Amino acid sequence: MTNRKNHFEVAVLGSGPGGYAAAFRAADLEKKVALIERDKDLGGVCLNRGCIPSKALLHIAQIIEEADGLNQKGVEFGKPKIDLDKVRAWKEEVVGKLNKGISQMAKARKVEVFQGSGKFLSTSELAVDNGKEKNSITFDNAIVATGSSSAVIPNLPMDSPALMTSKEALQLESIPESMLVIGGGYIGLEMASVYSALGTQVTVVEMLDSILPGADKDIIRLLQHKLKKQFAKILVKSKVKDIKVNKDKTVSVVIENNGEELYEKYEKVLVSVGRKPNLKNVGIKALGIELTDSGFIKVDNQQRTNINGIYAIGDITGNPMLAHKATHEGKVAAEVIAGLPAAFDAKTIPAVIFTNPEVAWAGLTENKAQEQGIVYEKAEFPWTASGKAVATGHTTGKTKILFDPESQKVLGVSIVGTHAGDLISEGALAIEMGADAEDIGLTIHPHPTLSETFANAAEVFVGTVTDLYVPKNKK
Repeated sequence: MTNRKNHFEVAVLGSGPGGYAAAFRAADLEKKVALIERDKDLGGVCLNRGCIPSKALLHIAQIIEEADGLNQKGVEFGKPKIDLDKVRAWKEEVVGKLNKGISQMAKARKVEVFQGSGKFLSTSELAVDNGKEKNSITFDNAIVATGSSSAVIPNLPMDSPALMTSKEALQLESIPESMLVIGGGYIGLEMASVYSALGTQVTVVEMLDSILPGADKDIIRLLQHKLKKQFAKILVKSKVKDIKVNKDKTVSVVIENNGEELYEKYEKVLVSVGRKPNLKNVGIKALGIELTDSGFIKVDNQQRTNINGIYAIGDITGNPMLAHKATHEGKVAAEVIAGLPAAFDAKTIPAVIFTNPEVAWAGLTENKAQEQGIVYEKAEFPWTASGKAVATGHTTGKTKILFDPESQKVLGVSIVGTHAGDLISEGALAIEMGADAEDIGLTIHPHPTLSETFANAAEVFVGTVTDLYVPKNKK
């Protein structure tokens, strides 16, 4: 055992998208930085067990679906042959390349990386323990970026290999014949899409009255119509009442649906009911860091906690738990520490669900507008009228924009369709820049592209659209 004392101007606890962004930005601002990570590889859950590996597998799933769809267009590929070892190796190669890139950037910036679990000893000292050696780090400022982990339902036999969280599901050890996904949120639906494309009969159970409850129902309707053809079942307003692992390692499940009890058996069960902040064993309680009623760290718009010199970013500060939010917060924290006039003042944080079709939104949704009594007007452009969507067979989609009735500025954008996640950035920019319908409609968009649908929706609102016929007494 060794005991090494180090002093840093900034110590960052956690190397996910927020943590490494904070560390690198602080280093770019000429601060001496330590980056503490409990895992052997940098990148956090997002890179190693979340966003990136799931998108790699979703890419494979989408290609399988695309190839199957071409059968009706005169091009037949036949049934795909899946080599799980090669799929896993490719997924790990993707992750490995990005791991290496982050490590190289840390080295280039002279960020000192400590591998091990970090715990606050005081408001100026951290202990780092990797099981082989212990280090003591002192600091002027610390940024807590420990992320989140999968929440589980109490009393479930999670020690059984038949039950999985997203972490185990992404390991892709096998392609089960059947799978129950508990939770119709973005993680559950993305993993359901992967396994369904690979050949698993998937059932999704959601306790609320709709999958993806954060999105508008008209947007979800198009996705659900597609997923109903793809999955064995989608059960909303339903809940799992009992789970039992059988001797043959299958899982017997009792599901309450519309007042009835369904008795089903599955080879695997994926539990995807949300995420919880990673704050255990970090030592923040002893520091007196203030938490919200929901158990997240309370911060101001400069990511400062109630303890001087301690900042917090990412999932541990509350919803939305999104990597791009964490990245932005990390840069803000680093800049505040460096004395720059930074603050988290984004008007919108876009959200994307990488199903097929994708769902994305930024700013105000109709759900929120109606809940909060916000007056709005809307315009939609169906992708059945998009030349690019028709040519590529991706007409299941639409672009919807909410406008302020007086100023005609964009309040919110929702998109469902292929590459919606790539398209939503224009909507986010329009909100941030205070663009109005005329600004968007008069911006020439290239043809034929899906991005045209954003301008088309704005033209529907102002009455100048030519790719649809909209009677003059309607918008």
